[in-house]
Amino acid sequence: MTRPATRRKTSRATAAASLTTRGRGAESGGTGRTAVAVDPDARARNLTRLRRIEGQVRGLQRMVEEDRYCADILVQIASVHEALRAVGRELMRNHLRHCAATAIRASDAEAEAMYEELLELMYRHVR
Repeated sequence: MTRPATRRKTSRATAAASLTTRGRGAESGGTGRTAVAVDPDARARNLTRLRRIEGQVRGLQRMVEEDRYCADILVQIASVHEALRAVGRELMRNHLRHCAATAIRASDAEAEAMYEELLELMYRHVR
């Protein structure tokens, strides 16, 4: 069963307002938003992965500049995509363990806001 459009908008507005009151801006990647907790090992793994990805992207730039074979470039692009997905999975795991769990335990309003945020993240992450 689908919700009426007006109710969904109200729910998102409520979710955004609730998240804003906890020091997290409503917009994605907004300033002032910080994680409730971050596993230091996960943080180190993510930074290592991101540095490796940065090197892979530079390698892609060189491949394009050198007019390398298209299929070879596409294989490397797929590799970068998978590496980014791995970072995303790690971040989602941390978000669920810490940020989401804290919000869900806090109050009904914050729990509802977090449910909306998680749904949006899942829709974006599966694209």
